[in-house]
Amino acid sequence: MELDAFNDFCGSLPATTHVIQWGDAHVWKVGGKVFAVGGWGDGERMGVTFKTTPDEYEFLIEIEGVRPAPYLASRGFTWVQEYADPGLDEDDLHEQIKESHRLVGSGLSKRKQQELGLI
Repeated sequence: MELDAFNDFCGSLPATTHVIQWGDAHVWKVGGKVFAVGGWGDGERMGVTFKTTPDEYEFLIEIEGVRPAPYLASRGFTWVQEYADPGLDEDDLHEQIKESHRLVGSGLSKRKQQELGLI
């Protein structure tokens, strides 16, 4: 996924904000909590990092081009990074980013979810 397409997709999700931090990473948040990061790649391909469920994490890290997210996974979090070919196809990557947005959003207080229009 190219950076512009990543940013456009993440920006289309409800109640999101975008910052560039940690060097030049494009960080997307919902309710102030990170749900996706574009950047941190190993070379030609941009890395896309996102949160997932424990079961999905185990499935995803078996796919060539997907790995436990550097730093985050080593801290016990279920975050993965798509970083190389073949990776995920665009539709699957979109679904994973949407699910990450949902997971992070559902971890917010009910009040915050209501304020953001998530529920």
